[in-house]
Order: sequence, then structure tokens, then C-alpha cells
Amino acid sequence: MNEHAFSEAERAAVYRAIGERRDMRHFIGGDVAPALLARLLAAAHQAPSVGLMQPWRFIRISQRDLRLRIQALVEEERIRTAEALGERSDAFMRLKVEGIGECAEVLVAALMDKREPHIFGRRTLPEMDLASMACAIQNLWLAARAEGLGMGWVSLFDPQALGELLGMPTGAKPVAVLCLGPVAKFYEAPMLALEDWARERPLSEMLYENQWGERP
Repeated sequence: MNEHAFSEAERAAVYRAIGERRDMRHFIGGDVAPALLARLLAAAHQAPSVGLMQPWRFIRISQRDLRLRIQALVEEERIRTAEALGERSDAFMRLKVEGIGECAEVLVAALMDKREPHIFGRRTLPEMDLASMACAIQNLWLAARAEGLGMGWVSLFDPQALGELLGMPTGAKPVAVLCLGPVAKFYEAPMLALEDWARERPLSEMLYENQWGERP
């Protein structure tokens, strides 16, 4: 056993959180205690970031009317997405795509403004700031699952419209509306699989060796 490894029980807990994390859409109201919310955000803040730029910014939406305006933006984009899907539009409109109205907490995750001067790790891959942001969201997601809370990532919105609604400065960009809170139960599998919208593909199809397309 590697001397730096966690105990067997600790390792099992980590893999369980990863395996049971779900993109939740169904919430039961309730609340998230301030100390718990702070703990979850601290976990997000411990994410790796390129050049230690920490590009994430989180806006907690505590005003009910503002939450409803965000939900309206999501609904507008949901309709546009359905129109773009053509023959799958009706099936898409039957999917539940967000829990903004029912969840305990709504957070908007955004990229910071004035990111251009940060070139460490971004000179040829400027999108690494977004990758760092995604790591922070994943930290938050896994910590929430370990705490027994559901979380859903909503990406159906116009970034410019949401940025204006939240008074974001030029250059800042919202990338996720996060729904967080208690749930009645966690989905046994990804919701889109349960709804027959899509199927998960096995890792074997994603893994190559040495050259693109070559299987191990």
C-alpha cells in the first residue's frame, strides 16, 4: 500500500461520491445551513486552477424575484433549444431541465473579468480558465453529494442576458446556474439516461493509446 493513500474506508467514500453524483433537477425545498454552504464553497475554492488565477466567482441568489427572473431566462432558452432540436423538440420539452424554483439555494458561477493578463498556462489554451471553473464546480458537486445534498448544473441561458441581469462587469461571463439543496432521493442513473434521452458510453470507447483512435 502506498504510504500516501487514504484508508480503505476513506477511498471508498471518495469513489462513492464520484459514482453517486447526479445532475439533479428535482428538489424538495428546505434550506442549506450557512455553515454547510460555507463549507461547500470552501471546497469549490480549493479546486486547481491554471497559473493559480482562481477565475471562479460565485453569486448567491437570495432574492426570490431575482431567482424567478433567472428562471425566466432559462425558460426562454429552453424554448429556443427545443426549436433547434427539430424532430426531438417535443421530447426535449417534456424533460425537466432545472430546479430553480424548488431548490434551497441558487448560485451563479461565473468567470472573472480582466482574465487576459493571465497567460501562465493560457497562452496557447486560453480556455483553461473555463477548465479551472469546471473543477471548482465539480468540487462543489462532490462535496454536496457527500453532505447528502443534490446539485444541478443549468446551462440553458443567454450569458449576456444573465450577465446584465446580475450587473457583471465587461469581460465577466456566467457559465452555470447551480441549483442546490435537499432532494427526496438521488437518481439511480443519470436522469437523461432514465428518460431515454441519451445513453452513457463505456470508457473503452474513449480510451486510446499512443495515437488517436488506437485502442489499448
